[in-house]
Amino acid sequence: LGLPPSVPFGGMENTTLTFATPTVLAGDRSLVSLVAHELAHSWSGNLVTNATWSDFWINEGFTVYFENRIMEAVYGRERADMLRQLGRAELVEELATLPPADQILHVNLEGRDPDDGFTSVPYEKGAAFLYTVESVVGRPRLDAFLRGYFDRNAFGSMTTAGLLAEMDATLWNGDPAARAAVRPEQWMYEPGLPDNVPAIQSALLARSDAAAAAFAGGAAAASLETAGWATPQWIRFLQALPETLPAARLADLDRAFRLSASGNSEVLFSWLRVAIRNRYEPAFPALESFLTRQGRRKYIKPLFTDLAATDWGRPMAQQIYARARPTYHSVTTGSIDAILGVPPGR
Repeated sequence: LGLPPSVPFGGMENTTLTFATPTVLAGDRSLVSLVAHELAHSWSGNLVTNATWSDFWINEGFTVYFENRIMEAVYGRERADMLRQLGRAELVEELATLPPADQILHVNLEGRDPDDGFTSVPYEKGAAFLYTVESVVGRPRLDAFLRGYFDRNAFGSMTTAGLLAEMDATLWNGDPAARAAVRPEQWMYEPGLPDNVPAIQSALLARSDAAAAAFAGGAAAASLETAGWATPQWIRFLQALPETLPAARLADLDRAFRLSASGNSEVLFSWLRVAIRNRYEPAFPALESFLTRQGRRKYIKPLFTDLAATDWGRPMAQQIYARARPTYHSVTTGSIDAILGVPPGR
């Protein structure tokens, strides 16, 4: 079910009916990983759910892992590796901004709004834990554990301690070396990303990096070899561009690839962050349109944060927000109010 554009999340895994934001409609099925994610919640989230909000990662970390497995089965390992690498980069970037207490999978939310735990940590760090387990015990053994886990706990809830006990009783039973190699307590209860996480290297994303380096070195945008690029390659290319670029170079990019007119929300979002960073004013009408026609927090919050971080951008952000705020969900306004200093209850 496609929801109104104000929905603050990508999707919601209601039993028998996935709710989805219209921002996943790119016209080419390139953003269907969200569909895979919500379908995977039929098991991790709906069949076995988190017992408390501190165990939220059991829902989302498992689901991101399954989402990637679905994408691998449908589109191949290379596409899945691109998505994994982008997710890992997002996690590393966000970890650098979070206090240590919020970098923990089993986050302490006592006396706090559970929404405070809604970061990339339960999603991407949780999935990275399962990738680490897979790298140690192998996929067939992990799959057998996961199938048994869902069979044993169907229609029940699970805590982090309970999951570790399940692993001790079945997955590690008779193999203490595997448990020692994974170091599950470090993953659950310590901040940061443990150093035993498997590295991810996508050859296709490496091509995006090479194209970004060529453009930074002076190559014309039209000369870059971008034919057949998938959405993750465009995102990586835009993220890999130099921090600062002159307006003429940004105009060359926009002219060659029509980035400001992109109908792909992920690509447009990445491009608009580049535009804000460089105060590229020709992209600002697209920025204002994007901020006023949808309210998905994944996009809205970073863009307003980027604008508010500059002297010239804060007034612009306040002006746009005054128009857009009545159309946003309260989850989104709660985040943007804090960024722009809007008094509670306004």
